[in-house]
Amino acid sequence: MDELNILMTFAVGLAGALVYGYIATRLMLCPIIGYLIAGIMVGPFTPGVVVNRMIAEQFAEIGVILLLFGIGLRFNLRELFAVWRLAIPGALIQSTISTLALAAILHMLGWSWTTGLILGMAVSVASTVVMAMVLARWHDLHATIGYVAIGWTVVEDILTVALLLLLPLLFSPAPSVELGIGWTLGLAGIKILGLVGLVFVLGKWAIPRALEGIAKTRSRELFTLAVLVLAVGIAVGAAKVFGVSMELGAFLAGLAVSRSEFAARAANDALPMRDAFAVLFFISVGMLFDPRSLMEIPWIIAAVLFVVIIVKPVAATITVRMLGQPRATAIPIGAAFSQVGEFSFILGSVALGLGLIDETGWNALVASSIISIGLNPYIYQWARRFSSPNNSQAAPIEEDRRPPINPRLCILVGYGPVGKIVHRLLLDRGAEITVIDLNLDTIRRLRAAGHQAMYGDALRPGTLEDADIAIASTLILSTDIDDAAEVIKHARQTNPDLKILVRCAHLRDAGALRQAGATVVAAGEAEVGVALAEVVTAGDELACDLATDRREAIRRMLYETPPRQED
Repeated sequence: MDELNILMTFAVGLAGALVYGYIATRLMLCPIIGYLIAGIMVGPFTPGVVVNRMIAEQFAEIGVILLLFGIGLRFNLRELFAVWRLAIPGALIQSTISTLALAAILHMLGWSWTTGLILGMAVSVASTVVMAMVLARWHDLHATIGYVAIGWTVVEDILTVALLLLLPLLFSPAPSVELGIGWTLGLAGIKILGLVGLVFVLGKWAIPRALEGIAKTRSRELFTLAVLVLAVGIAVGAAKVFGVSMELGAFLAGLAVSRSEFAARAANDALPMRDAFAVLFFISVGMLFDPRSLMEIPWIIAAVLFVVIIVKPVAATITVRMLGQPRATAIPIGAAFSQVGEFSFILGSVALGLGLIDETGWNALVASSIISIGLNPYIYQWARRFSSPNNSQAAPIEEDRRPPINPRLCILVGYGPVGKIVHRLLLDRGAEITVIDLNLDTIRRLRAAGHQAMYGDALRPGTLEDADIAIASTLILSTDIDDAAEVIKHARQTNPDLKILVRCAHLRDAGALRQAGATVVAAGEAEVGVALAEVVTAGDELACDLATDRREAIRRMLYETPPRQED
């Protein structure tokens, strides 16, 4: 029965997310709203199918871990350290203002200061999952806005971990320890520093060597498994051994792997699983919501929402401006914080268990979370338009902002004998070439020679994006790839102006590749035939242009005539 519960939760949850996410997208709404509605519909407060909330939360936790691991992988450490001077004071100031503002409003509504402060602390924390998805949609995740915002949430997470340690100590009716507050905080700080030191030592020596050994097996499954073991293993170890959140451990694990040459492939291998499990996070949030609370405590929910979508963004924006950042950076950063998320529920559940908030406070927290998560993409969209120097022409959230094409940039997939020839010819013509290959020794030799090269699999989502496919002028598949048509379709969708040159072994595959969007297809059978025909007719002493015409006529005959089945 337990196995059936697990499978039903997974299947019904994802199916509901698919249906409602599709409906939301068709209605020009953010798909996150559809995922939240799916959670409400399969939750315990609405009629119909009810899935196991605890199982859904466990699946969601995997998604959050993989998301934080992926964010850590993509972060440049120098950029991250550069934003600490913004992230630390920003998180402290914004959290303090938001907490005091909500506590004061709730006190005027008859609540105690303690309850108001606890609930204020909970809503002052933003959801990294939502923030990452919204920032990525606007291509801001790996820009200055994203570095500051994510660094800010890391500081908030650390503050929340400290608060989670303090609450049982201060408010538990029967404390199990006799340690003082200072000792508890000091011990927590030592544990966090120990975790950071251990993860970075592993990232410098142990992790790269382990991944190199696995990469040399050329097994995609083993490499993907190794990525999962690193992400989940370090996250769980951080929680069990060092007493910090699994999310923080996953983020640090990603930062450690990001220092190695396997970062891009590790991120792209984790991407499909991350997206599927991250959807379950929103489903689990929706399942917590009791729709009746909208009618029972509307003013409390309105007060919490006011702080979340007005006070928090304004406080963050003013803080970033005071710290010297331009309006175009400050306003989007502030807008990114107009929501609450996963850590809010952890803190809220602990406070609920200690009697610091009641069911009314819990429902207000969940309701404000769902509403703010649904509104956040649109608030961010407005902020990006408003903060843009030319906001009247700012792109809507549903559209991609097309960067200018680099006419010299060429992406070369594969560096075998054919790839080497193509690489040399392109270099002679002054092209900027990025080579993608799964042979680690080849990538190292190319980098040592001063060439741009990336270790990765072109079939994995995200690999071509890391190679700047959006701004490239040419993509060349110099090796015979089983699923080349899928690579072509993805590349064409990302960059419609791309010139795509593809190699295949058999003529029978050429038509499908051209239909997928290839500009030029070179089939091994045909090109050998053309070469032999040239040798045979070499003694005809034809003029050069006539020989060229004959060669092209042979190619047309070979490519346009459907090959026989036995060939």
